[in-house]
Amino acid sequence: MELGSHGVFSMTDSLSGGQLVELVQRIEALGYSTLWYPEAFKYEPLAIAGYLLSHSEKLIVASGIINIYARDAVTSVMGYNTLNALYGGRFVLGLGVSHAPLVTDVRGHEYKKPMATMRAYLDAMDAAWETFGGAPDEKQMILAALGPNMLKLGGERAMGVFPANVTSQHAAMARQQVGAEKQVCAEVHVCMTEDPVEARAAARAALEFYLPLPNYTNSWARLGFDGSHLENGGSDALMDALVAWGTLDKIKARLQESLDNGASQVVIHTIRPDGQSGPDWDALEALAPAA
Repeated sequence: MELGSHGVFSMTDSLSGGQLVELVQRIEALGYSTLWYPEAFKYEPLAIAGYLLSHSEKLIVASGIINIYARDAVTSVMGYNTLNALYGGRFVLGLGVSHAPLVTDVRGHEYKKPMATMRAYLDAMDAAWETFGGAPDEKQMILAALGPNMLKLGGERAMGVFPANVTSQHAAMARQQVGAEKQVCAEVHVCMTEDPVEARAAARAALEFYLPLPNYTNSWARLGFDGSHLENGGSDALMDALVAWGTLDKIKARLQESLDNGASQVVIHTIRPDGQSGPDWDALEALAPAA
């Protein structure tokens, strides 16, 4: 599967059915190859994938990311098989171990060691595929990965990795771990404004949820940001490293930097300067591959 060099990440929980149809159809018309969407707190991710796929023609739809604690491995295999059989092989199953507070406090599960848990889950998926007649020739699966061990596992057991909330420098680490032939789909936050105060305020509002989560704080530490960068909603340096803003040329250069560092796809996650939810269509139109 060719995922293409430019994808879009969009939150879906705040969108109505009609807005979801507009989302997939406009993204497809703009020439983006892939739509990534999260598992959050409203729509069930395998169910919404079917809705998104049913209203598009060629667009690849990828979960970014399904929480492995939310459904057993057999359910993930059956969902994967169903969506790819009914929609022309256009679904990519993105899997992740999530974060301890979301797993324990929200879902009531015991959060276990990430690497061992993910390996066991992938083993159980393989067993399920064998029960159902055999695994596909190419497993269209992506692992959420930040640290070197999970990145390496994504190269070994999946078609690649989806690192989120990372700097452009992270792509080089990811590429080194997954190998030359695998996918590195690097999320890049974009805020289309040249005003630094507006950009950083929007960035802090958008990233506030992620700042306390250990998987991300550990990742940022590996990238050179210590605890002081997490204070007061995040330092300017951290916000500027995680969110591309400025002129259109400057933002395009940031996207290219991730590609140059080893990403096979930049996944554009727009942050609206006005702080409102939903995609920034002006930014997506300006950054579209056909633009």
